[in-house]
Amino acid sequence: MPLLLLDLDNTLVDRDAAFRSAVANFLAQHGLPDSDLTWVTTIDAGGYTARHEAAAALTGRYGDAVPATAIHALLDNGVTDHVVLARSSRKALTKARAGGWTCVIVTNGRTTQQEAKIRNTGLDQLVQGWAISEAVGHKKPEPEIFQVAAATVSIPLPGAWIIGDSPHADIAGADALGLRSVWVTDGRPWTQDSYQPTHVTNDAASAISHALRTPGQRRAGGGAGPGTD
Repeated sequence: MPLLLLDLDNTLVDRDAAFRSAVANFLAQHGLPDSDLTWVTTIDAGGYTARHEAAAALTGRYGDAVPATAIHALLDNGVTDHVVLARSSRKALTKARAGGWTCVIVTNGRTTQQEAKIRNTGLDQLVQGWAISEAVGHKKPEPEIFQVAAATVSIPLPGAWIIGDSPHADIAGADALGLRSVWVTDGRPWTQDSYQPTHVTNDAASAISHALRTPGQRRAGGGAGPGTD
């Protein structure tokens, strides 16, 4: 049975858009300037800033005007309360399952937050499992998290596709394991020289569709550049 290993944030769901919506509500609720939206999202850095560092920065800026509980609520629940699953991604996952594929989410992050996103968007009804770094004890691109993901559905890892937006976490992880990959570009250029994705495309739905069309194809090699849709 073919296996799809799928990143969550900014691949299956638009995590950054959800955070921007949460920040806009936060600023409005506390009478803060709209112009601070860019500052807060820069501090967040797409979720890569450590939570305690982001909390310290927001407390330093808003500590006199905003309760600490509101800042922690933004960082803990803002994304999960606003995240949505695009209709195109939902349709692509439904088609994958109907075609006999097993879909597993592989994501870095805290278990509580990531599972909330999966359940709030209905992804728990569309995939057969997930592996979250906090629960696994390993983060992408470490091979162990991908191995755990495959083990959760009792399918061998060789032959799987890895789909994600992060060159380092997703595509380098796939390359190290000898797996095929699709990089979700969101309009960005590829800048890595030491490894490449098998294929590049602009969104998760197109990435899933590509994998479905080529289940038996081995990873591209021989120095050829990645294919595109």
